[in-house]
Amino acid sequence: MQYKIKDGALIVGHQNETLRLEAWGQDALRIRATEYPDFTANDWALSQPVAPAQRQADIEINENDGTANIVNGRLQAKVNAAGVLSFFRDGQLILREYFRSYFGTESNESRCLKIIGRDWKPIIGGDYGLTVRFDPNDGEKLFGMGQYQQKYLDLKGCTLELAQRNSQVTVPFAVSSLGYGFLWNHPGIGQVNFGKNMTEWHADATKQMDYWITVADTPAKIVENYSAVTGRAPALPDGLLGLWQSKLRYRTQAEVLKVARHYQELGIPLDVIVIDFFHWTRQGDWHFDTEYWPDPKAMCDELHAMGTKVVVSVWPSVDRKSENFEEMFEKGYLIRTERGSIQTYDFQGDCLEIDVTNPAARDFIWSKCKANYYDYGIDMFWLDNAEPDYAVYDYDNYRYYLGPALEVTNIYPQLYVQAFEDGIAAEDPAKKQLHLVRSGWAGSQKYGTLIWSGDVPSTFESLEDQLSAGLNMGLAGIPWWTTDIGGFMTDDVNDPAFKELLIRWFEFAVYTPFLRMHGDRGPHDIPALSDSDHGGGSLYTGHDNEIWSYGEDAFAIMKDQLQIRDGLKPYIERLFKEASATGAPLLRTMFYEFPDDAHAWELQDQYMFGSDYLVAPVLRAGISEREVYLPAGRWVNVNDQHEYSGEQTIMAAAPLNQIPVFKKLA
Repeated sequence: MQYKIKDGALIVGHQNETLRLEAWGQDALRIRATEYPDFTANDWALSQPVAPAQRQADIEINENDGTANIVNGRLQAKVNAAGVLSFFRDGQLILREYFRSYFGTESNESRCLKIIGRDWKPIIGGDYGLTVRFDPNDGEKLFGMGQYQQKYLDLKGCTLELAQRNSQVTVPFAVSSLGYGFLWNHPGIGQVNFGKNMTEWHADATKQMDYWITVADTPAKIVENYSAVTGRAPALPDGLLGLWQSKLRYRTQAEVLKVARHYQELGIPLDVIVIDFFHWTRQGDWHFDTEYWPDPKAMCDELHAMGTKVVVSVWPSVDRKSENFEEMFEKGYLIRTERGSIQTYDFQGDCLEIDVTNPAARDFIWSKCKANYYDYGIDMFWLDNAEPDYAVYDYDNYRYYLGPALEVTNIYPQLYVQAFEDGIAAEDPAKKQLHLVRSGWAGSQKYGTLIWSGDVPSTFESLEDQLSAGLNMGLAGIPWWTTDIGGFMTDDVNDPAFKELLIRWFEFAVYTPFLRMHGDRGPHDIPALSDSDHGGGSLYTGHDNEIWSYGEDAFAIMKDQLQIRDGLKPYIERLFKEASATGAPLLRTMFYEFPDDAHAWELQDQYMFGSDYLVAPVLRAGISEREVYLPAGRWVNVNDQHEYSGEQTIMAAAPLNQIPVFKKLA
């Protein structure tokens, strides 16, 4: 091994590999390795400036035994004479590279398997595939990593694809029950296996290894350390904490105004109304179809007078018949394929998708949306299909301005948002921003990104999945998160079983960051407005999805729940300010608030909404009561005002019009 200290970092050379370890934030280290002559300049998720004091490490090189140590606060990394890395929190081993090859005399290293911790596999004519392995820790629990459509909150034992798909959001930051956080700082395609016998991170293609580790006493402090170096959510715009109304899809300006006026007639405040896809002429035109939207400015003016903000859907897909296609294709603003057809997306057209990794392409889409939406008074943008959603997820077939999709595609949704964030900031630097997006990556929170959980089924099983998804998103640093109330894909809007699900989902959503009605309410038996193959009247729509659309009983329950939400607004505003200050999520696992309670680490069907409210959603059909665990302290049931002592499990009533919610007493 060859050791040296350069620019405050420990540099380790061994054969063709260069390893670099350096302080990077509070009790944190950044670890990089490459088989190229030098490292890239990409910091990827580690985008925030770090105080000079948090870039200084204590480094010791031991020439006698060929080892080295680097220490930043409570985190220490050791490199042994074989180049194997071990990490320690306050002197206690928390993570060690998996090394099963012959070396020295240490029993846990001297093996004949020839398996190493950093395994480079050259790609013929290209970069490297990379696998990084770590020893398992018995009893360890792992959380975070973004949003995966599964019920498991604890990810130990799970295999996760590191790729963006509709309803799957990879944010590769894990929080360990052993008191550390781990960021895989690579935006390319790969996989992580949190196995019982080893943890294995894999990148399909990369120029270097890059990961970041921090340690702390609590999950809250781990997330705070992580968000300090990746960014935190900005201040929330005013007037967004009440009801968001959306459906698939309002087809005309008249339909939007009719719905908003009826909410006003009922005396129900409507904070936001959403105009969904195919309000345009063709994908990539990025403007209203004037036949059905004759005066968008007048529409926005009337909605604003009602106190309602307006969101419009924008897709990154560009139909080859779009008015913008030829210019974008000629200027290289579209994602390329490596072989075969140039098509990348095929929903309702022969489409390519805009390459937002190209700064000029970002400027282009913003210029169109500014002129055709923002200047009319549109308040916010719904950046749908932001993964991007490919016709086929053959990532090895796509190439961006920034590089091959295999190496960079996971950062696409973040750069998509940046196009609008930068564009709006240039118009009004003081304007608070929010962007509703179907995907994100590590650090997306700093761009005012509200991620929703995508086009998920309308089932109780899916509702359970969304609870785990939202909690793990928060631990991955994304505090702004929401779902389609009732799920997106509904076969029969009149099915009583769906109405029960819708009510239970609504009750859950009251205690989430945003309360948003949306979904495709089947069956698709509503005639199109036009026989044309394009334009705002050409596509199907779903059935009505307003809170009065499901009968008087459902309407009464949802109206009462809106009153609860209205009373929570000052509290929720406080939570958003906390997220901006420390990175704290609004949806919190039980162990986030009660890290010293061993039972809290086992729970995945209840959660804390901020620090004050314990929420136990109903996740099964036909349920009228459920078990709730109350941690230490005093608790009051907000539904009947009965008080309880903590450290016990109780049976709580859950009739159709309410879910168990308990407020922590001082």
